[in-house]
Amino acid sequence: MVDNTHNKGFDILLIMKLSLKIAFVFLTITMMIVICGGASGKMTAGKRKLPKTVGVWNGPDTPRFIHSENIFNYMNGAGELYLAYRFRHLEVFDYTSAEMGNILVELYFMESSDDAFGLLSLDWGGEPVSFGGAPEAKSNQSFTASTRALYGGGLLRLWSESIYARIMAERETPASKEAVLAIGKAITAGTQFPQEPALVKLLPLEIDAVWKLRVDRLSFFRSHLVLNSIYYLSHENILDLDRSAEAVSAPYQSFPDSGDPKTSQFLLVQYENTERARQALDRFHDAYLPGHKKKKSMLKAADSPSLFQLEDGWMAYRLIGRYVAIVFESPDPASALAILQKNESNLLKKGVDHEK
Repeated sequence: MVDNTHNKGFDILLIMKLSLKIAFVFLTITMMIVICGGASGKMTAGKRKLPKTVGVWNGPDTPRFIHSENIFNYMNGAGELYLAYRFRHLEVFDYTSAEMGNILVELYFMESSDDAFGLLSLDWGGEPVSFGGAPEAKSNQSFTASTRALYGGGLLRLWSESIYARIMAERETPASKEAVLAIGKAITAGTQFPQEPALVKLLPLEIDAVWKLRVDRLSFFRSHLVLNSIYYLSHENILDLDRSAEAVSAPYQSFPDSGDPKTSQFLLVQYENTERARQALDRFHDAYLPGHKKKKSMLKAADSPSLFQLEDGWMAYRLIGRYVAIVFESPDPASALAILQKNESNLLKKGVDHEK
């Protein structure tokens, strides 16, 4: 008879070692799940929770995801607009109701709050809507301080941190408006009141008690395609705008005692550095003012304003470090220079680093 006592003891020892290894593996996996779970929680902390049901409207379990690769399949040519504002992705929620029509919810996740603001700034029309919260202390600017959402014709557009949202009812009724606003409130819940882009705050609201900034027509952008929709310059990118640039444009308007109001269009562009700004202004002059002699002092980082009389009025521009400031269609040279110089002094007064 063979004695298996030694073999049995070996088997038990082997099983114990194997059990310890398995326990260690499970412990490691558990720790990884906890760690990853925590990281995932942080990454999705900004994700907005939308209600499953709003009135008679039922939302989907999961949204449709749209990325830059397939955005044109979703909205054809309009995708260019969102890509110009550093678009990350889009989440689409379809709220359905057999009796009341559908409600479409689009959440555009942008790279920054400035980009989301820019999309809202393309149209200030509509009824301002408040979802609570208090804006930051006013500093020169106040026109958007209380405006983070606008409603009109069944459509709610809002800016909430780095999200730009569109909530649109297929049929506008008191009930659908209430549902649209409820969804908007859910999107903004738990978020801080967003701040305007720093570039926007540089524009003076008033110049010499004569010119008033039309804040209801101010737009923030980065692309020449968007600029051309605001104020057409050229089908080419003659100001060398790209996703690294920031630009703001708005008209200044004066109301004389007699006659029609007068308007001058102002444009301020911030580039990465002074050299980029100088090259952009040089290209702009060559393309937009081919028949006008260029100042030799344009080679400097800052120079005296350049002034030109065109068919549609007076135009002036100036290079201010890494900024380019331009006034279009001014009624007279004094007004063009006043608008340009006040914006420059305001920029310097704000302590902006313009010599990069």
